[in-house]
Amino acid sequence: MASRPARTDRRESDRNGSLCRSTGAPTSPHPDTVGDALPAAQTQENPVQIRDAGVADLEALTEIHNHAVVHTTAIWNEDPVDVDDRAAWLGERSCDGFPVIVATDDTGVLGYTSFGRWRPHSGYRHTVEHSVYVREEQHGRGIGRALLTALIERARAQGVHVMVAAIESGNAASIALHEKLGFIEVGRMPQVGAKFGRWLDLTFLQLTLDERATPAPAS
Repeated sequence: MASRPARTDRRESDRNGSLCRSTGAPTSPHPDTVGDALPAAQTQENPVQIRDAGVADLEALTEIHNHAVVHTTAIWNEDPVDVDDRAAWLGERSCDGFPVIVATDDTGVLGYTSFGRWRPHSGYRHTVEHSVYVREEQHGRGIGRALLTALIERARAQGVHVMVAAIESGNAASIALHEKLGFIEVGRMPQVGAKFGRWLDLTFLQLTLDERATPAPAS
């Protein structure tokens, strides 16, 4: 495992939200709970809840992230991170008004999803890129679909025009899930990534959320 770099006071600010208050960055008016999970993502004995992530979820978010880093091509990084790294990430998402949504049951956090800026330039302000991660042992319960459905609803409510998914081309299950929810494949880029000693291809899919004829001007 990679050594953990020193953390700064800024990350501690991210944990308690003071960074948002001190900078005046916008925060999204998220409710504590998005709503009940879709029926496909729950059993009568152990219902799944879909809600916004909080500080109490950081250990689980870190564990799920690191599993994807070490064992899968869902994340094209090769170095695990610590809880402070995920605290900074969660704080930055909150400050920027971007959601982080988790699926939970009485065993804990089962997966999470989020979106952020597609590109840093203002011309891309109506487009976001998202990700969805589910614990390996929870695959097949419909949790990924429930999370992505909730994220699409949140994006539409926040006025997002286009959602972009960038998926490793060999991940047929993720591509199929996105297509079932209305995403269309718009391109493939061969050998743009590398992990586990091989080249990786990248597939782009997108979902247009509204029919605006023209974009709103930059503020």
